[in-house]
Amino acid sequence: MFFRPIFSELETHLAEHEVSVITGMRRTGKTTALKYLLEATPHKNKLYLDLERLEYRRIFTRKSFSEMQADIEFLGYDFSQKGIIAIDEVQLIPEVVSFIKYYHDNFPVKFLVTGSSSYYLKNRITESLAGRKRVFEMFPLDFLEFLNFKSVDTKPLATQRMKSFRPLVFATYQQYYEEYLRYGGFPQVVLADSPEKKEKTLSDILNSYLELDIKIISDYSVIDDLFKLATLLSARIGNKLDYQKIGVLTGLNRHKVKDYIQLFRATYFLHLIEPYSINPDRSIAVQPKIFISDNGLVNRFAQVGSGALFENAIANQLLRLGKVNYFQKKTGQEIDFILNENKAIEVKETPGAFDLKMLESRAAGLGIENRMLIGRFPPGVDFHEFVWGGCIF
Repeated sequence: MFFRPIFSELETHLAEHEVSVITGMRRTGKTTALKYLLEATPHKNKLYLDLERLEYRRIFTRKSFSEMQADIEFLGYDFSQKGIIAIDEVQLIPEVVSFIKYYHDNFPVKFLVTGSSSYYLKNRITESLAGRKRVFEMFPLDFLEFLNFKSVDTKPLATQRMKSFRPLVFATYQQYYEEYLRYGGFPQVVLADSPEKKEKTLSDILNSYLELDIKIISDYSVIDDLFKLATLLSARIGNKLDYQKIGVLTGLNRHKVKDYIQLFRATYFLHLIEPYSINPDRSIAVQPKIFISDNGLVNRFAQVGSGALFENAIANQLLRLGKVNYFQKKTGQEIDFILNENKAIEVKETPGAFDLKMLESRAAGLGIENRMLIGRFPPGVDFHEFVWGGCIF
């Protein structure tokens, strides 16, 4: 089992009576996190229930809590003692939430819960478990985690976080970063030992996302429309979101497009990055930009330029670090990203001195002193005043 930094947060929360809710897109490692937490628990009064198994789903469709309790006690759990019940894929059985609420309030039981659909969890669980839970979000691996899963020593790279380009760092880790840009960070994809297996695993993830997660909270008949829309959005990463134009291209009405995009956003498929402005009159309207949550997903849906793919990866890397916006003036002048409202960032595949000078000028116009130029490849000239993409974490 590979350790992930979020495991430390989850393990600390084991001591709290609050329900630990782990959510995120399918196959990001939520089940692994549950099993890690159960192994980290020294006492024996613990139980793991995977609701993808029919016999466990049936427990929570019984007529009364007492019947549910009897089934769980049959499996070895003692409600009279302090213990842990871990429930995987909770979105499959809505009745589970009422059970969790009652036993959380009346018994010394710590619940660990996972679900692949944040849309479902954030509505039903937020309403039913108000004041009783803490939500932890799991995402595909970041680049340091990716390297750990590849059994690559990350200690040298960890010292280079956000630092200026160094040829030796680039030469040491470039092949891994290029793989990360192409196939993304889903754990099973990273561990697959051939390009063919990686592609197949990504296809399986996409199919399970649409056929399992989306079908739970949407009408099965719209799956074809959602697939069409996801393909179009993947081809437009880094572009501003125009609901009317997308509606024309997909044949869907504007309101449906808006609802479906909100569904994609709520289930972790995509991120919308909003515009930044200290004065609304100076920036272009209000359209956010579209970014897909994992580069492997982009490559399964669409063929996009290498520059757009690099920018999509950087967007996801930056979103781990705080609030991310973009800036664009009415004249068209743009800054790719504003991080935490105090750092201006420009992304170029092959950065140069001119790009840095333009970034400095545009950032100065916003009164932002912190600037960072991010690059994928070093230029032919001796220019090192940029941060290599693999050092963004």
